[in-house]
Amino acid sequence: METLALDLLNETIKKRPENSHKGTFGRVLLIGGNRQYGGAIIMAATSCLYGGAGLVSVATDKVNHAALHARLPEAMVIDWDDQTQLNEQIKQTDVLVIGPGMGVDSFEHTRLMEVLAQQAEHHVLIIDGSAITILAKTEFTFNYPQQVIFTPHQKEWERLSGLSIDAQTIENNKQAQVKLNSVVVVKSHRTTIYTTAGDYLNPYGNPGMATGGTGDTLAGLIGSFVAQFKQISLPKRVSSAVLLHSYIGDQLAKENYVVLPTKLSEQLPQAMKFFSEK
Repeated sequence: METLALDLLNETIKKRPENSHKGTFGRVLLIGGNRQYGGAIIMAATSCLYGGAGLVSVATDKVNHAALHARLPEAMVIDWDDQTQLNEQIKQTDVLVIGPGMGVDSFEHTRLMEVLAQQAEHHVLIIDGSAITILAKTEFTFNYPQQVIFTPHQKEWERLSGLSIDAQTIENNKQAQVKLNSVVVVKSHRTTIYTTAGDYLNPYGNPGMATGGTGDTLAGLIGSFVAQFKQISLPKRVSSAVLLHSYIGDQLAKENYVVLPTKLSEQLPQAMKFFSEK
């Protein structure tokens, strides 16, 4: 397993070309946020936008629309009950992030399976949070499994892989990832990333990041990096997002006892500017 180094961020985050427009940096659709957990999808969408995605749309429960418009006016918001509009948005997007704050009831289960069935060749799917819990109890197949990224914390990985937390060794995790034939980001105090091209250890991160919303923020940032940095491989895009997320968290932890995910997102444009110019 290779340990990630900050040089990867210099390779990934490049100065933007002069002849650019919002479509240059990818289209991301985030799906989640039920009536109880709207904050999760807001945090995921925030990191996605602050991480540089060109066009960000959010499909969520109506109760979250006003908060999203107020906190994130750059994002387009649609009602996840509107199947026609949702299907049209899926066709137009490059990256789908599904699961943050979504919930696990029958409605969410149905919506998830409908989205998975629409995966086209140009789509990368990022499966997070509630969506992982649903799939752990459901038989599923992907149209393009190598273009799927799972982002479980250790308990969600236990549900999906069948591995108890104690059994989540590098070797066992790798075997489970091979069966899925997808990228797997196992979040812990030292996050590990498993891909068909190689496996990676993230050496950064700190206890101050152990707070609600940190994982949602990572899912959104992965979506942003996958959408915009197509000059490098999918595993490198994912690894770069994980690395930057924890690196910023470590910088904030130097002066903060708790690293709030919203504060981490606020630092993304400045940190990305730094690495793009090194």
